[in-house]
Amino acid sequence: MSKYSANNIRNVVILGHQSSGKTTLVESLAYVTGLISQKGEVEKKNTLSDYSADEQKRGASIQTAVVPVYAKDHKINLIDIPGNDDFISEMIGVTRIVKGAVLLIDASVGVQVGTVKHWNQLRHRGIPTFIFVNKMDKENVKFDEVLEDIREKLGKNAIPFCYPLGHDNGFDGFVNIVDLKAHKFNGKECVEAEIYEDKKAKVFELHNTLSEEVAKADDALLEKFFNGEEFTMEEIHASLRKEVLAGELVPVLVGSATKNIGVKTLLDMFIDYLPSPSDLKPYEAHDENDKPVERQTSESEPFSAYVFKTVVDPYSGTINLLKINSGVLHVGDDVSVNGATQRISMLYNMTGKKMDSITEAYAGDIVAVTRLEGVASGMTLSSPKAIINYKPVKYPTAVIFKAIELKNKNDESKIGPALAKIQLEDPCVEVKRNNETKQLLLGGVSNSHIDYILAKLKDTYKIEVGTSQMKVVYRESIKKTAEGDGRYVKQSGGSGFYGVVKMRFEPAEESEFAEEVFGGAVPKNYFPAVEKGFFEALKSGPLAGFPVIGVKGILVDGKYHPVDSNEQAFKMAAILAFKDAYEKCKPIILEPVMRIKVNIESRYTGDVLSDLNTRRAKVQNIEEGEHGTQVIEALVPEAEIVDYATQLKSITQASGYFNREFEDYEEVPEYLKDKVIKENKITE
Repeated sequence: MSKYSANNIRNVVILGHQSSGKTTLVESLAYVTGLISQKGEVEKKNTLSDYSADEQKRGASIQTAVVPVYAKDHKINLIDIPGNDDFISEMIGVTRIVKGAVLLIDASVGVQVGTVKHWNQLRHRGIPTFIFVNKMDKENVKFDEVLEDIREKLGKNAIPFCYPLGHDNGFDGFVNIVDLKAHKFNGKECVEAEIYEDKKAKVFELHNTLSEEVAKADDALLEKFFNGEEFTMEEIHASLRKEVLAGELVPVLVGSATKNIGVKTLLDMFIDYLPSPSDLKPYEAHDENDKPVERQTSESEPFSAYVFKTVVDPYSGTINLLKINSGVLHVGDDVSVNGATQRISMLYNMTGKKMDSITEAYAGDIVAVTRLEGVASGMTLSSPKAIINYKPVKYPTAVIFKAIELKNKNDESKIGPALAKIQLEDPCVEVKRNNETKQLLLGGVSNSHIDYILAKLKDTYKIEVGTSQMKVVYRESIKKTAEGDGRYVKQSGGSGFYGVVKMRFEPAEESEFAEEVFGGAVPKNYFPAVEKGFFEALKSGPLAGFPVIGVKGILVDGKYHPVDSNEQAFKMAAILAFKDAYEKCKPIILEPVMRIKVNIESRYTGDVLSDLNTRRAKVQNIEEGEHGTQVIEALVPEAEIVDYATQLKSITQASGYFNREFEDYEEVPEYLKDKVIKENKITE
């Protein structure tokens, strides 16, 4: 395998709304570069990037796939990611490490919800982007209307670099606006052709617009433009590249991935207009002492890499996909990762599922490693002599949970390892066991996301589970101070039990025990037993069986017997004292309250606020987000957002999303108290 330095590498993510043709475009790029001799098809389940059984079954991408293609002495790492929101972690991980993107739009439907979401993520990351209007060969496509839709929803800096050709609504090629060359599809491939007479006026108008963009690069070019002088191709490419890299210009191309129309032009533009890794600013990181350091994308720098994706393969085990940010990585090198030193025993160049062994890899490239213990997405690999850590990407939290129950008890030993592997592959999956409700909870970003995980458990790991609704974990507490007596006396001949206590119970920030005993009414050696009994009583409140929090228990008086008193007696006496006082302490039910951040398009703000109001939410803040969005921060009872992910999608036409984290416990309103107790009372 040839060596590709950073100057000759391009890392490009292919994204767009589901079914816009991403996988087909990757297949086409692989074909026109000679990587494959025959194109695969999604329907035939034989494409390079949709290689897993799950993807072939669904007919859609569900995980990141890397397919490197080679053209004009360049290596172009194409990264195909799912368009489905359920797999948002794939987009977030990949957009962290690339500086080039192709955003696909289905010409027959225009800009869709997923298009806008991906576009906003690209803007957020500052990634130079091409827009590829795919499926131009479909009937009744009107490019000018699609272009207007793009410019309205994605920005006025989207400028056509290509313009479609065709008569009677039949798309049969395009004109490259930059070099004014027409390319016509002859039924097999694109060949150079004449620009149709009825298209010339529009083409030259667009070429003049591009020339104005070129002239903006510097004063000398501006003067040349006003003098009517022609720009050289070198001047055009250099100027347009500068604007594309700065995000001031977004080239719009047209084509058909199924017919390979426009694909070679797109490939050339990767090389001409997208940045190489060596064009990038230094990467910011922190050393072992948490001091900021930088790494240039250079082979002469110490080795460092970022793990952007982890795949669990039944044969190869855990595969970590790396972007090498600096230095060189060799087979046999020691690397520092997550506080430990490990050896690189295998190094691969990935092409879909195919793994080609290599001996070394260089700064700027994307490769895979296996046989590393405990390494997951978001981690940094670095030279043991120059240990650093890159800031890990922040993934969305799980927002919807289902309790899962094994259908076959023999799978008890298999479920834990299987879920751990699924979490390695998808950082948005959360698994937790609630000991209070005895539920094993599976969390995801949507109902369909959880359904996919359940299908994967069944198909890949042969584990079938049923689901039920997650039980909200309530607490009990008190609002008033009161005293209680506890008397545990049992004498039936021989040594018995004798423990008598008087205790005061007060509301407190944290549950704690204290004593105010005078005159030795209760010997000090029994204080720990009383304390133990108090905390044991807190485990299950008399009101509904929920754990009790926020109570201070104070031992104030008692009696003991020189023979029959023992630790067990005083422990039981403390429990009885608590039960005696509880009703007098004005007990209350507390519910978990979550802090949520809801990201929505501004036009949905009123509807979302209205819905939150019905969920007893307390809005804390509303602020402007990026690209015409708003972020609503609110405190809301967990019981009110069990189904919120589904409802939010409905309200915002699938464009809104939210994150959640536990905030605190708050008192359940009096009008809901009896209902909560009835529906959730814990019985042994």
